[in-house]
Amino acid sequence: MDFSDLELERVKKLQRLRERGIEPYPARVERTHTNQQAIDAFNAAEPQNETVNATAVGRVVLVRPMGKASFAHIEDGTSRLQIYLKKDEVGEETYELFLKDLDLGDFVEVSGHMFRTKTGEPTLRLSSLRLISKAITPPPEKWHGLKDVETRLRQRYADLLSNPETREVFRTRTKVVNAVRRFFDNLDFIEVETPVLQPLYGGAAARPFITHHNQLNQDLYLRISFELYLKRLLVGMYERVYEIGRDFRNEGVSFKHNPEFTQLEFYAAYWDYRKVMEITEQLLACVAQEVTGSTKIQYGEYEIELGGTWQRLTMREAIKKWAEIDYAAYPTADELRAAIRSIGGNAPEDASWGKLIDNLVGDYVEPELIQPTFIYDYPRDISPLAKRKPGDDTHVERFEFFIAGMEMGNAFSELNDPLDQEERFVEMGRADNMEEGEAHPLDEDYLRAMRYGMPPNGGFGMGIDRLTMLMTNRTTIREVILYPHLRSEK
Repeated sequence: MDFSDLELERVKKLQRLRERGIEPYPARVERTHTNQQAIDAFNAAEPQNETVNATAVGRVVLVRPMGKASFAHIEDGTSRLQIYLKKDEVGEETYELFLKDLDLGDFVEVSGHMFRTKTGEPTLRLSSLRLISKAITPPPEKWHGLKDVETRLRQRYADLLSNPETREVFRTRTKVVNAVRRFFDNLDFIEVETPVLQPLYGGAAARPFITHHNQLNQDLYLRISFELYLKRLLVGMYERVYEIGRDFRNEGVSFKHNPEFTQLEFYAAYWDYRKVMEITEQLLACVAQEVTGSTKIQYGEYEIELGGTWQRLTMREAIKKWAEIDYAAYPTADELRAAIRSIGGNAPEDASWGKLIDNLVGDYVEPELIQPTFIYDYPRDISPLAKRKPGDDTHVERFEFFIAGMEMGNAFSELNDPLDQEERFVEMGRADNMEEGEAHPLDEDYLRAMRYGMPPNGGFGMGIDRLTMLMTNRTTIREVILYPHLRSEK
């Protein structure tokens, strides 16, 4: 390992400490209070003139040597705490360690009693100080921090230690997940776990990652969705199930896509897509209220209201409004392709009728949907797992919802007719879909489960990462994933 000059100086300090019999990485640490607990205890005891003794730990983030007495700040996971040392109170050896061998970034254990300085700051007056972890690499510069985006993402540990706002983003992410769990638990859903390694991928139109099981001599796929496994549970007489976990899609990377992402899916027997719309409104409002204290959130330049009843538009209405095309007037792919090209739109030669319509939503509609909006009734040929719309063989009962110009989630009245489902699988397995990378394999076991009888049900999927982007006002998914995938540094 190559060391910088500053790192070499710290390594020399390590050696000096060990020569003096001081272990810079001791096996045991004592702690009676977190930094915040020590401050709170002192604030509560001060009016009664009671003494608060405390042993705290933390990373050294500021040092102010002042001759025979010095101040410093240490930081733990709760707060920053000022400490005060006097040479004749901690001893000459400890004071010399503080002045000569302690560096910013080191972890220390400190004991003493709390008092208030003349400037009014609660402070721990030390009787002892012990080094508990020596930092070899200095932290990023005090005033500049770690600002380079590439370095922040590759070295998330350095980003977290130097940028409190990054730490807050991931605390918020945890609050989001916990709020989602409480919401569904309160509706009598049960949380389950389904396989990550699957013999057959399904539940979405996406390219999978492939791996190999040596003992079984079998190729397996990292799941792209939980859907088919969760709906098998409805056959098994669970009425409400949900899962929060990782999906993997071997596709592009963008500000809102990461190959590995966290998904929420739920399925409820006897619901349809309109009931799922109502639950979606309640879920987002509940999470926002619990995490931010309000159903109104700020996202970039927009104030977004997540409470109340959201806007609802059919896909046809939305495209007519923003793309000024009535796709019902163009019942074949070739006719629709020509109409889209006449307005300068994106219309690939090999795209199906439904795919062309979906492209219109992405290009013309999605950027306009800042306030929460449901777009519903999707083309059948891009929705192989959704129930047909009564009286309309070309559309299904499906919606997506959009917030801040982003697609946030997808839901269906789920198809529960096994014969229709088999036809859809066969259709999606055609060569042209295979070439587009959007084929849906024919899952014989899922069809077998459906033949036992699947209750009517509503299903829903939403990315937790995008939800966290909303709740933290972040514009890229990499900012809300602790370890996003990046190109190799080489």
